[in-house]
Amino acid sequence: MISIVIFALLITLGSTLFFINAKKIRRYILLGKDIEIRDNKSERIKTMVLIALGQKKMFARPIPAILHLFLYVAFIITQIELIEIVFDGLTGHHRAFRASLGGFYTFMISLIEVLSVLAFIGTLAFLYRRNLLKVPRLTMNELNGWPKLDANIILLMEFTLICFIFMMNGADEVLYQRGNSHAQNLGDTSFGFTISQYVGPLIYSGMPTPGLHVIERIGWWGHIVMVFAFLNYLPKSKHLHILLAFPNTYFSTLKNKGQFNNLFEVTDVVKPNFDPSYQPVLDPNAPIKFGVKDATDLTWKNLLDAYSCTECGRCTSSCPQNITGKKLSPRKIMMDTRDRIEEIGRNIDSNKGTFVDDGKSLLGDYISSEEVWACNTCNACVDACPVNIDPLNIILGLRQQLVLEQSIAPNELNGMFSNIENNGAPWQFSPSDRANWINEN
Repeated sequence: MISIVIFALLITLGSTLFFINAKKIRRYILLGKDIEIRDNKSERIKTMVLIALGQKKMFARPIPAILHLFLYVAFIITQIELIEIVFDGLTGHHRAFRASLGGFYTFMISLIEVLSVLAFIGTLAFLYRRNLLKVPRLTMNELNGWPKLDANIILLMEFTLICFIFMMNGADEVLYQRGNSHAQNLGDTSFGFTISQYVGPLIYSGMPTPGLHVIERIGWWGHIVMVFAFLNYLPKSKHLHILLAFPNTYFSTLKNKGQFNNLFEVTDVVKPNFDPSYQPVLDPNAPIKFGVKDATDLTWKNLLDAYSCTECGRCTSSCPQNITGKKLSPRKIMMDTRDRIEEIGRNIDSNKGTFVDDGKSLLGDYISSEEVWACNTCNACVDACPVNIDPLNIILGLRQQLVLEQSIAPNELNGMFSNIENNGAPWQFSPSDRANWINEN
């Protein structure tokens, strides 16, 4: 009875904390400007299924994709066993579904064990790639400090969780063979799980029965504690993409790459010149803000992008400007955006719902103009992202702020702007001379 109460308190506390953290992140994302995305639902569902669920874009790099698939499939399938653990914890049973499901139960737990072994291999491989092999995109400057530690923490949590699973199953296998398992009268001489039926006796056969009961309980409780620890660690980690990849891919742009959005603030002023029936929406006497200076000038979808970032670095390693030594890193753009909106959110929370100016902004304090102008808008980062994040949209917003609000642009662009304004073309000659080339011999 005491264990049931403790389990109920654990599941209540863990779920409540996760709900509070998830609600906070949702609140921070909605600090962005509102936009409406309701078009092409069937196409959006297809995109979500292929990209988020099917991991389609991951396989551009087969080796890390296969390793990631091990962890991903294991994470999905092991939730089936979690259902039984929750039921057992709340009712005081042990392997409550084993008797009714019979061979299918053995098959499912065996499948989970095989996937857990594959996940174990993937975990070790990722730890090796990050800390010993030092893959270049995983050792860049923006990953120093917390990002690197975060990646290792989640891998070690995965490693620990797998160990608990096999402690639980292995000890229980030996106990059942001795007739001392919590689960009795199931009609078999062993559970017969694919891995545990060999690993359990190999490790635990010489251990006394009371010690096996302790090992099995440590594995059982350790498993569920790690699940809730992982759940509540997600909101503070880049691994939040496990959950946000689905809405992020659903709401990702369906436009062709290279098709940019016009600023409504400009369109609203210019359109009446071409369409006399158009009625401006914005108040001509109200101040108009162009582009993106701070994170709250971005849309909620931009902020969802930032929270969905896996920090895998595929965008940065595909960026021709970064490859050639420029300061731009699309991954850093997303990490900076997330860091800034978190800072703004904490500011609002600590000041009872009101933002108190802290003298900072996304442009300048987090992202420099050098980074913004290094981008050549090739869309390589957008194409490479495994969850359809769009760093380019943020970069363009920052550029619009620099040009339209601060009148800061490279000299080459300033010359082009002047020519367009005076001559109606990027070139430095009058419109009447533009066709003179046809008279050249």
